[in-house]
Amino acid sequence: MTWIADSWQMVKRNLIHIRRTPELLLDVTLSPIMFVLLFNFVFGGAIKVGGQGGASGQYINFLMAGIFVQTIAFAGIYTGVLLANDLKSGMIDRFRSLPMAQSSVLTGRTLTDLLRATLAVAIMWIVGMLVGFRPSGGVLGGAGAIGVMLLFGFALSWVGVAMGALVRTPEALQGIIFAAVFPLTFVSSAFVPTQSMPAWLAWFADRQPMTLVVNAVRSLTLQGSAGPSAIPAILWALGILAVCFPLGLWLYGRRTTQ
Repeated sequence: MTWIADSWQMVKRNLIHIRRTPELLLDVTLSPIMFVLLFNFVFGGAIKVGGQGGASGQYINFLMAGIFVQTIAFAGIYTGVLLANDLKSGMIDRFRSLPMAQSSVLTGRTLTDLLRATLAVAIMWIVGMLVGFRPSGGVLGGAGAIGVMLLFGFALSWVGVAMGALVRTPEALQGIIFAAVFPLTFVSSAFVPTQSMPAWLAWFADRQPMTLVVNAVRSLTLQGSAGPSAIPAILWALGILAVCFPLGLWLYGRRTTQ
C-alpha cells in the first residue's frame, strides 16, 4: 500500500508541474491537431481508402486511428525525455533522499503520461468530429479502441523509461525518439493503406506493431469489432511491457546508484 500511496503522490507532483508549465501539453495537443488538419485537408483528396474509411469511405475516418496511435506512441516514449530531464536536473536525487519506494517515481511518471495521452485522445476525437470524423463502432467500440491505445501507450512509456535511464541528455533522447518512432509511423497503415506500398515494404508494414494497433483501433472505432489485428496488437503491447518494465527498473536503479 505504501508503494501505491507513493506513486499517487508522484502523479500529483507531476500534474502540479504540468499545471505550472502548461507548455508541456503542446506535444499531445497542438501537434496532433495540426496533423489532423493538414493530412485531412492537404492529402485527403488524393489518398483513396475505399472500404477502409468506414461506410462513407472518407479519408478522415481512415486517418483518425493513425493520428490517435501516433500521438499515443510519442506521448508514451516521451516519458523518457521527462525522466532524463529529472535525472539531469538533480530532481531524482532529491526523491532518493525521501522515505519512499523509489520505483514509485517511475510508476508515477508513466501514469501521469498515460493521463496526458488520454487528454490528447479526447481533444483529437473532438477535433476529428468537427472536420468530419464519424465513428460508427458505438460506445463499446470506442471504449475498446481507447483501451488498446492506452495499453500500447503504457507499454511504450516503459520503453521511454529504459531509454531515459540509459541516455544521458534529454536533447539526445529526443533525437533518438524522433528517428525511431517517426519512420515506424509512416511505414504503417497510419496514414495510407499498406497496399499502396512496394511489396517488400508492405510485408514489413503489415507485421510491425504500429500497423497492428492502428488496424485494431480503426476496426473498433468504425465497425465496433476487434478485427484480426486486435489480439496481435495486444500481444505486442504485453510483450513490450514484459521486457521493458523490468529492464527500465534495472537501468533506473543502476543509473541512480552510480
